Amino acid sequence: MLGSNNIRLEDFDISPRTGFLPEEPPLQRLQPFYKDWEDIVCQAPALLRAEEFRTRVERLPVHPVSELQSERDWKRAYLLLSVITNAYIWGGRRPAEVLPPAVSIPFIAVSAHLELPPTATYSAMNLWNFTYLQGSDLSVVENCSILHTFTGTPDEEWFYQVSIAIEARGAIVIPVMLKALEAVREDESKTVTACLLEFANCVKESGVILERMYEKCSPEVFYHQIRPFLTGSKNMSAAGLPNGVFYAEGEGKGYWHQYNGGSNAQSSLIQFFDIILGVEHARNKNSDLISIAPGAELSFIEEMRKYMPRGHRLFLQQIASTANIHEYVRRFSINDDITMAYNLAVSKLKSLRDIHIQIVTRYIINPSQKPLRGPNDRVNIATTSSRKISKTELSGTGGTQLMLFLKQSRDETEETALRL
Repeated sequence: MLGSNNIRLEDFDISPRTGFLPEEPPLQRLQPFYKDWEDIVCQAPALLRAEEFRTRVERLPVHPVSELQSERDWKRAYLLLSVITNAYIWGGRRPAEVLPPAVSIPFIAVSAHLELPPTATYSAMNLWNFTYLQGSDLSVVENCSILHTFTGTPDEEWFYQVSIAIEARGAIVIPVMLKALEAVREDESKTVTACLLEFANCVKESGVILERMYEKCSPEVFYHQIRPFLTGSKNMSAAGLPNGVFYAEGEGKGYWHQYNGGSNAQSSLIQFFDIILGVEHARNKNSDLISIAPGAELSFIEEMRKYMPRGHRLFLQQIASTANIHEYVRRFSINDDITMAYNLAVSKLKSLRDIHIQIVTRYIINPSQKPLRGPNDRVNIATTSSRKISKTELSGTGGTQLMLFLKQSRDETEETALRL
C-alpha cells in the first residue's frame, strides 16, 4: 500500500485492512518450553482471587528468551510477561516494589527486542490479546474474543473488545488519509474534501462504538477490579510505589524503573487522528510544554509514543513530518466545501473526546466519590483515589491528572477548527 511520499504501510507493521491491529490473529500459545508462563497467565484470575499469584510467580525459574523465534512469538511473550508483571505488582494487599528475576530478566529481554517498555501497555492488552475468525468484521465488538484478563470478568473482556473494534473501524481511514496527503501535494482540493468527509464519518462511527462500553462493562467492576491492574509505576507514590518498581536481576542486582500504565493515549490510531488534522496537544497558552514530571522534556502525548510498537511509532513520526492538511485547508478559507469538511472532521474528533470524558466521569470520577463498601485494607489506585476530596486530583493509570488532561485535549481539538 503506497501513500504520500511512497509510504508503504507494511514497512511499519500496519495493515491496509486491519490498521494497527495485526492482520494475522495473535499467537494463542507459545511452545511447551514456556509452559510455566502460559499456565500462570491462564490461571491468573483464580490465583489472584485466592491471593496465591505472587507465591506461584516466586516459584518460577528464569526462562531464557532464546527459544522465541517469530515476531508472533515475541509479541505473545510480551503479552504473557505483561500480565504476570502487573498482576504481581498489584495483586496483593499492598503493591509489590520488587519484581522477581524470573519475570524481570526475560521481560527486559523481550521488551528490548520489541523496543517497548517492560510493563503492561496498550499494545499488550489490546493489539496482541485477541483472536477472531478470519474474514470477520473486527469493527463489530462481538466479533473478537479476548485471550487473557486479570479478573476473569466479562466486563474486562468487553473493555478490551470495544478498543479493538475502534481500532478496526479506524483502520479503513488510514489509507484514505494517506491519499489525502498525496492530494494535498497534487493540489487536488476535491479529493482532500472527499477524504475529510470519509474521515469524519469514521470518527463518528468510532464514537458510536465507544458508547457501547456501557452495555457490558460495569463502572464499579471497572473502577475497583479492573483499573488497578492497568496501573503503572510512575507517579504512584500515593498508591504505594514511591520509587517505582525494582526489576531484580538476582544477587542483589537490578534497577528501579517507573513506567506509565496502560492508556488510550498509547493508541497509535488516536494519535494518527490528531496528527492528520494538525491538532497540537500539551501546550499551555504561552506555548510551553506542560510539565508532567520535574524536568520533563516531552509532552504526555509524545511520551506515550515510547509505549507503541516501533513500526507504529516511526509511522507517526513520518506522518507528523509530512502532514499539512490543516495549512492546506486554511489557504482555501474562501472555499466553503473543503473548510466545512475539515471543520466537520474536527467536530467529530472533538465529539469522540466528549464521549470519552463522559465515560471517564461514569467509570472513574463517580465511583471515586462514593465511600468504599466494607473493610478494604488494599492499597492501589482505586482505594487511594477514593480518599481524595477533589476530582481534579484524580490520576489516570498513565499517571496524569486525568480530567485536566482529557478536557485540555478536547479543548485543543476544538481550537483546531478554521473560521469560514
